[in-house]
Amino acid sequence: MARSAGTMLLAALGGVVALPGPSAAQQTQQVTFTKDVAPILHRSCAKCHRPGDIAPMVLSTYNDARPWARAIKDRVVKREMPPWFLDRNIGIQKYKNDPSLSEGEIATIVKWVDSGAPQGNPADMPPLPQFSSGNVWDIGKPDLIVRYPTYTVPATGPDLYGSLYAPFGTEEDGYIKAIQSRPVGEASRKVVHHALSYSVDPSVVDPSSNPDDATAGQQFLVEYASGKTGEIYPADTGVLLKAGQNARVSYHLHSIGEEVKAEFELGIVFYPKGTVPKHIRWSKQLARHQTALDLAPGQVTRVDGYERLNKAAVLTAFQPHMHVRGKYQCLELIYPGQPVRTETVSCVGWNYNWHTIYNYEDDVAPIVPSGTLLHVISWMDNSTANKFNPDPKNWVGDGARTIDEMAFAWIGWYDLTDEEYMEKLAERKAQQRRQRTSN
Repeated sequence: MARSAGTMLLAALGGVVALPGPSAAQQTQQVTFTKDVAPILHRSCAKCHRPGDIAPMVLSTYNDARPWARAIKDRVVKREMPPWFLDRNIGIQKYKNDPSLSEGEIATIVKWVDSGAPQGNPADMPPLPQFSSGNVWDIGKPDLIVRYPTYTVPATGPDLYGSLYAPFGTEEDGYIKAIQSRPVGEASRKVVHHALSYSVDPSVVDPSSNPDDATAGQQFLVEYASGKTGEIYPADTGVLLKAGQNARVSYHLHSIGEEVKAEFELGIVFYPKGTVPKHIRWSKQLARHQTALDLAPGQVTRVDGYERLNKAAVLTAFQPHMHVRGKYQCLELIYPGQPVRTETVSCVGWNYNWHTIYNYEDDVAPIVPSGTLLHVISWMDNSTANKFNPDPKNWVGDGARTIDEMAFAWIGWYDLTDEEYMEKLAERKAQQRRQRTSN
């Protein structure tokens, strides 16, 4: 309510002014766990914050969440949780797998904590999310699950690299619609740096000496690194899994001070029998840094990488990859032709514990012509300001070990013919005109 000039003058002179208190309606607008906060946690947090999963605490019920109320507030205000590090001021903002909270949801949690974290009416509590205990897959129930042989990681020692094999057991060709690789259990998650899964011809003994060579009798399928979820391909895109192939996982493991029996598994959802998707969906490490990494102690260093696309394409996913000194990464598109035109499509913060894949919504996924350059720009923090930095006093260079560094992006895409490119570009422009008209 606006205050009159006379009231303001009395207040300035030290007079006592009786102002109206909160109305009954305002008093009843209390934020409670059961009515306001639980639906937010169930939607965006419970998948990980549940018994037996990756998160360190359960947040399903009021009794679960109440001891962590101030920690929850701190993490959501900083947008550290849920793990979604997109820069909201640059580039594309629509992604299929966005678990982040809206400003309104964050404000609700803040108000709840600041008002004493009340429980509210138990009758307002929504049903708990239903998960298969300890076995939930991001891709839904797989049609096929492959378990690789167990590998024992000693308590101490150097980083470990190698391959494990298991049969797929398929008797006919099929196209993959969604796929996920993951460690089995908390202990396995702690020792895995990354795990790359392939399909390989049974005649191949060990293609690990040249894993990117298409003639090595193998097809790359999916990558796992800490915190990464499964990959669900866009409609009418997929990857062929030939009959009778073996599964190979190329692992990088590190010791954690106790012996761990590391286990990996691979889950696959297939298209219906006989379905052949229109496009092959590719995923590769692209736009690696162009020069040797030279990270001086106490400094933030920028690193640039480039990759040329030889065909027109639709970019479906962007996933940064760095190690513990990673800070921030952007994907810029440099289009062919003169004058040179560039577009920054995604910028994200980096946290090594969460190798997040950013899947573009179909109506905003970049449609690029042949000859487009992917420009990946990475910033690395080798200073004391980086709380994850194991030794900010030392120089750091290239290397596969967890304590070394690298910089590139996993890019998901599917190729287009020239005719398909022109058709999709025309459709996108028509869509944008409709949006402008409706606004």
